[in-house]
Amino acid sequence: MSRPSAPRSVRTPRPGWPRSDVSGFGELDGVVSDGDRIMHFGDAFREQRRLAEGAALAPLGDRTIIEVSGPERLTWLDSITSQSVGRLAAGESTELLVLDPQGRVEHAAGVLDDGTSTWLLADAGDADALAGWLTRMKFRTQATVDVRSDLAPIGYIDGGAVAPTASAAAFAPNGSPLIWADPWQRISSGGHQYAEVAEHPAADYAWRVAMLSADAADALAASLDRDALAGLLAAEALRIAAWRPRWSTEVDERSLPHESDWIRSAVHLNKGCYRGQETVAKVHNLGHPPRRLAALHLDGSDAVLPEPGATVFAGDDEVGHITSVARHHEDGPIALAILSRRAPVGDLVVRADGIDIAASQQVIVPADAGATADIPRLTRLSRRPSAPDPRDAPAAS
Repeated sequence: MSRPSAPRSVRTPRPGWPRSDVSGFGELDGVVSDGDRIMHFGDAFREQRRLAEGAALAPLGDRTIIEVSGPERLTWLDSITSQSVGRLAAGESTELLVLDPQGRVEHAAGVLDDGTSTWLLADAGDADALAGWLTRMKFRTQATVDVRSDLAPIGYIDGGAVAPTASAAAFAPNGSPLIWADPWQRISSGGHQYAEVAEHPAADYAWRVAMLSADAADALAASLDRDALAGLLAAEALRIAAWRPRWSTEVDERSLPHESDWIRSAVHLNKGCYRGQETVAKVHNLGHPPRRLAALHLDGSDAVLPEPGATVFAGDDEVGHITSVARHHEDGPIALAILSRRAPVGDLVVRADGIDIAASQQVIVPADAGATADIPRLTRLSRRPSAPDPRDAPAAS
């Protein structure tokens, strides 16, 4: 879908960035890139395994960092977004959505505060529009919005060998290293999970994003062994396996946060009024989302990997489309798909390049998601019988 361009009130990106993806990483030998994005460094499956083990760093050329500064930044962001950030502590991470008046997703961003500034991590295709919207919404608020295109986001799984390296390299303008901890790993305070699983696949998805200066990214690219680097193909495969939605893939002009289980991490159901909040509450408490996210395990025998947008069928009926797809190092071809709420929960077919690909479905958001309010049923009131008219009484003998 088309996205509005950023207005002129957005600050001009700082000089010197981007340069061939995220700094010196794009200049390494053997790099396979798509525009400004490094897809892999020569061995996508090995990179994926190393990334999953916490032994590799992934330059995220498809993300952009926005800085929001000023004394009123947190209370202001709290008043206009889906997340409760008014009392966000320094070093604490969360996620927010910007919704339209009908509750549909317009923008999404990771959130990290360092005590002086709030740092938003947005998909690159949404960053300018998000910054523009925030700038338009400032009015007299004491806050400044700045697209920090001089900073490089680097992703990794926490707990492994590369975590100390990322932490040491992270930008720390106010004394606290800028490392965003993805809240998707567990249900956030005020959130709700629709997925009915004993163990969510995100339990092991300890995703972190370190924000580096251009000089620090250059130094890191020059010092790291090739085995410690991974491309976006690896990062996307781990995201899809964790059922993690993102703006650039799972969002279209109809998307409600309920449909992709995004209330799990990006919506606080108990906070006060914000744009779109009424729809969020109504669907969660009384209704059902019209569509639902599902995970698909694809038949790989034809060696065809469908593109995002490929149609999903149940028999002869079109029931949805692929939003994200990857080859996973353990699970093989996998995908996320947005389906009609009434789509059957059994096996499906994905049509790509004239080939029908069998797809085993794992339900993420069930068809009966929502309607969580416990509304007492009232006893139906019946008309009371009229009192007998004394004049109708039989006469005394």
